[in-house]
Amino acid sequence: MEHVISVLVENNPGVLARVAGLFSARGYNIESLSVAPTPDATVSMITVVTSGDEVIIEQIMKQLNKVIEVLKVVDLTEEDHIERETALIKILTKQAQQRDEAIRIAEIFRANIVDSTPQTYTFEVSGDAGKIQAVINRLKPMGIKEIVRTGRIAIARDAL
Repeated sequence: MEHVISVLVENNPGVLARVAGLFSARGYNIESLSVAPTPDATVSMITVVTSGDEVIIEQIMKQLNKVIEVLKVVDLTEEDHIERETALIKILTKQAQQRDEAIRIAEIFRANIVDSTPQTYTFEVSGDAGKIQAVINRLKPMGIKEIVRTGRIAIARDAL
């Protein structure tokens, strides 16, 4: 099962390498990895998406908590949370009909056209992983030239 793990860490050189190394040293795969500073410049938030059964995830959580610079580890999968990722998708649009269809698809998925040439459109789309995959699937028949996706980010929802 896929898990989204939020790791609050001290913003020091090498912390990300130690966290990522913890996964590789034990043969665990990282599906997605994102890191960014928090409002406190001395602290960063790492979001890791990984897969494993309960025993593996428990082991990952324990190992993360042993890293000195780790301040807090939360498995967001067990909490109500919001996930997002962003993708830039460049498609081939050589014919006017393709360009019209591409714009229609962009409108359906609330994607933005961030670049345009006579031969291509580049879309920016943001949402959950399912939405990103749905846009890719709809644009694939047109001819995707390039895709770049961010890692997933996630945040816990507050109780009402």
